[in-house]
Amino acid sequence: SVVGKREVWQFGSVCNPSHTMHRVLVKAGRAALAPATRRTFINPAYDLAKKVMPKISNTEAAALSSGTISWEQDLFAGDLKLKKLVSTYDVKLTAEEQSFLDNETEVLCEMLDQHQIEEDQNLPPEVWKYIRENGFFGMVMPKKWGGLGFSGHGHACVIEKLGGRSPTAATTVAVPNSLGPGELLNHYGTPEQQEFYLPRLAAGIDIPCFGLTGPASGSDAASMRDAGVVVEENGVLGMRVTFSKRYITLAPVATVIGLAFKLSDPNKLLTVGQEGITVALLPTEPNPTVPQGIPGLRTGPRHNPLGVGFMNGTVQGEDVFIPMSAVIGGEARCGFGWNMLMECLGEGRGISLPAGGVAASRLCALAVGGYARVRKQFKVPIAEMEGVQEKLANIGAITFQVAAAQAMFNAVLANGEKPPVLSAIMKHECTELGRVATLEGMDVVGGAGISRGPMNYLASAYVNTPVSITVEGANALTRSLIIFGQGLTRSHPHLLHLIQAIQKGDDMDGFNEHLSLIIRHAATNLGRCVTRGLAVQLTPKSGDLPGYYEAQLGRLTANFALCADVGLTLGGGLKTAEFLSGRYADALSNLYMGYACLWYYDKHKHVQGLEAVLDMAMTQHCYRIQEALLGLAANFPIPLLGPLMRAVTFPRGREYHVPRDKQRAEVARLLTTPTEVRALLTQNVFVSKSETDRVNQISRAVALACQADGYLAACRRAKRKPTAEEQRVIDEAEALRELIIQVDAFETLGGSNHRAKWMDATWTVGPLDKAAASAH
Repeated sequence: SVVGKREVWQFGSVCNPSHTMHRVLVKAGRAALAPATRRTFINPAYDLAKKVMPKISNTEAAALSSGTISWEQDLFAGDLKLKKLVSTYDVKLTAEEQSFLDNETEVLCEMLDQHQIEEDQNLPPEVWKYIRENGFFGMVMPKKWGGLGFSGHGHACVIEKLGGRSPTAATTVAVPNSLGPGELLNHYGTPEQQEFYLPRLAAGIDIPCFGLTGPASGSDAASMRDAGVVVEENGVLGMRVTFSKRYITLAPVATVIGLAFKLSDPNKLLTVGQEGITVALLPTEPNPTVPQGIPGLRTGPRHNPLGVGFMNGTVQGEDVFIPMSAVIGGEARCGFGWNMLMECLGEGRGISLPAGGVAASRLCALAVGGYARVRKQFKVPIAEMEGVQEKLANIGAITFQVAAAQAMFNAVLANGEKPPVLSAIMKHECTELGRVATLEGMDVVGGAGISRGPMNYLASAYVNTPVSITVEGANALTRSLIIFGQGLTRSHPHLLHLIQAIQKGDDMDGFNEHLSLIIRHAATNLGRCVTRGLAVQLTPKSGDLPGYYEAQLGRLTANFALCADVGLTLGGGLKTAEFLSGRYADALSNLYMGYACLWYYDKHKHVQGLEAVLDMAMTQHCYRIQEALLGLAANFPIPLLGPLMRAVTFPRGREYHVPRDKQRAEVARLLTTPTEVRALLTQNVFVSKSETDRVNQISRAVALACQADGYLAACRRAKRKPTAEEQRVIDEAEALRELIIQVDAFETLGGSNHRAKWMDATWTVGPLDKAAASAH
């Protein structure tokens, strides 16, 4: 790669046989590029580049300048070492976070009855009170304002545990900690705003929400038509704003609303700040920061997100006067709202929503995996049936993958980084994989999954899945527009500098320099593709499984980096080539997930049997990266470049395949028996202390069922009857099994008596025409 003007040609090799060819390619690349780097590109080339390269809008510039770049830049550079990840990143809960998870969060989970919550379409009053009084709304708030001061990892673990018990409670707690105005106030609020609002938010006195989405602006939030004009009324500088927001979580009960709108100043009344997207904080009642309140502000009407039961609704107002004191940061922050949003709200997208996907996956690993061991058909546990094992193995691999991704991202945050590209990958991958795990789980539990009621532990996670997929940037657009689109511009070592040189309009020297660097970068990764492609053929899988997969990812990283450079030939057209951008995103996302899996395995390699799960997970990631890159090559619109990409990246054709049956069977076994792997994958799943709770029953039954089945098998082999102790265990297991296979049934549903008199037939059958019947 090239960092600034310093050239680094040390590729590193996986094994010695490739060294010679590697050196030859490097020298050839240097020789070929030397004349190009000495000459200046002519004016027509520069003029053409100004036409084809993407223009960066103000909102895009804000997104590109927000947060930080993390190790995804090494993926675009084509060279990442696992050792760097292992030595740089680590994460663990603090003593305070662990205590909160073990105590307050456990108490809250025990209070939750998701079936009743969905019946009532609200959390019970005592749950609202407990959440607010015990600091759940202020988990990430700094301690100086009365918050708990939790890390991203602590925040994620609380949401994850709640999510396995109640998606409604998890969503309610997540919003103030990730999408609410608290983070904006903490970073940009005036001293008066901070001193008034932050302690109240931390204490749960105020309930926040944030209004960004409107009827015309969903994923394209910057296109909002909510508008305000700077005015001065009765000696007070303010704004007249008309707005209509929808899908706003907590809006129906919020006492303070963050509002984003486009501000104009036709009369030039602003003395500081500027026109543009602005963020204001609107209290529902007058307070010291807004003494007159906000007359005309309307909240309260609710949406019904699939009956899950969390508060979600509208925020509206017509020609509402908002004093300048309500703008977060005051007048000086007018017009800087988009920058503020990009800087503060992206981190939450990588924590709260992924935690929901992890929660669903872990719940499936524990409860569905256990159910498959307990439930019998044809006199054998369904966990022994290959059709079921296929789905259980997917649940096991997915749980490992999303747990690894979550821990990796939280470790990145703990390192002081705030990477929006990785945040987008996290949101997309964890919610998508959580959806797959939940669907597989529903297939395994069958009728027990579709019969709603207190015994059903999976239906709410299943129903809530589309909510996670949709919010905070719909996954379809996150994949096709954001992950690679933002990642390429932001994380490629040279592209942004080249674009900036082009947009200056008169920077021929800068254009020449950075275009030369991009060409060298492509040549470097071309060499890596060839040498690493040869080296992996000589890398054995046995003996060092992590080393084997690190070599595979090293080769695929170079392949991806080269294909990304080839994609630059499309210029600005790449922004709208969403089929291609989606495939690039698939490759980038699976590279992140693959390296996260290797990193996570290194941190937990003491867990017996975990290597089998790593093997299946990495098999899937390598296959998905290959298919994404081959899909790029097959559909690249510029003639010859597609076949060239394929010839360089996969000269031998497809080399990676889906997991083998033996891999799946072993992962299914590890998930459905009392193993260290099962214990790791089901960490942080809430299990009620009530013995009538279905997840509690399944948790207790797994080891008991395995023990009882072992006794029965031994008795059959020895052709003997069980001993008294063996029979006790068998009877206990059978009694628990009988409880677990039951489902809910209700005398009536929906308040209607289905056996009422009106169901009686009031008509009779007339005489049968036997002659006509016989003719037919």
